[in-house]
Amino acid sequence: MKIDQVTTPALVVEAAVLEANLTSMAAALPGPRLRPHVKAHKCTSLAARQKAHGHHNFTCATMAEMEGMVRAGLGEDLLLANEVVDAQRLGALVRSGARVTLAVDSPATIATAVAGGVEEVVIDVNVGLPRCGCDPTSAGSLADTARRRGLEVRGVMGYEGHIVGLPDRAKRIEMIRPAMEALLAAHADVGGDLVSAGGTGTYDINGWATEIQAGSYALMDTAYAELGLPFQQALWVEATVISVSPGWAVADCGLKALSMDHGNPTIEGSEVWFCSDEHVTFAPGQPVKVGDRVRVIPAHVDPTVACHEKIFVVDGDDVLETWPVDLRGW
Repeated sequence: MKIDQVTTPALVVEAAVLEANLTSMAAALPGPRLRPHVKAHKCTSLAARQKAHGHHNFTCATMAEMEGMVRAGLGEDLLLANEVVDAQRLGALVRSGARVTLAVDSPATIATAVAGGVEEVVIDVNVGLPRCGCDPTSAGSLADTARRRGLEVRGVMGYEGHIVGLPDRAKRIEMIRPAMEALLAAHADVGGDLVSAGGTGTYDINGWATEIQAGSYALMDTAYAELGLPFQQALWVEATVISVSPGWAVADCGLKALSMDHGNPTIEGSEVWFCSDEHVTFAPGQPVKVGDRVRVIPAHVDPTVACHEKIFVVDGDDVLETWPVDLRGW
């Protein structure tokens, strides 16, 4: 099968670029130093490739991701880096033999873990991103509460999400130190083996965490491309030109096929004007005609992948494999 036979819009990954990205990260963060975050690709076939590069422990964002990873035989050590208010589905995974760790940041979420049958937790600490996580000074008392309730506390996690995407590397280096110092102070009170943090944008400057939760590095997007990282764009949305007017053209890749939260997508050599439900309107850098194919590169990979049911893995024009995006949903 050739790529021009695929119905568009279609999610496409260049196999050689993906492999190069996985190899580069495995060299930088071998084995347990990386806990790949599957929310970036939502695909157990890709997670299996990451495991083949030596990464056996994974981060998930949803219970559906946790369940899908276990079904795929990738449940050796899964961290749900998110709070939930009903952990029954996670308890079922524990009883099936998977290792499940849940992030908690309050007595209520600790009680949820106990009631659901989860046995291991990490204390989620706020290190500067106003999202989930307890105050660093409260982490020790929460760990004590968890242990009194019979839970194993593996350590702490804290996501420096307010830092990972900053284009200025010097600014990232400057800001990460106080964030991680707060996390280490919490860890001193909590104990355990894990200090889990980080992302693609800080994978090589976060020397405090015992494991890094990077995910976007495998496929990349235009937002992370601005950071000068040693990972190349492996993914795009293949689209077809469906209308041409003087000065602009339209392709069949709109809001339902890619995420816009980080801005417009990119079409190389062209200027993207705007996206609507089913369309991307752009000023082409060279003449195009109806039926031509264009590569639309998203600004944010994670929610773009979640728009699609499958990934076409290619070598040039040849489709090598089709991978289901089987970790979608909640």
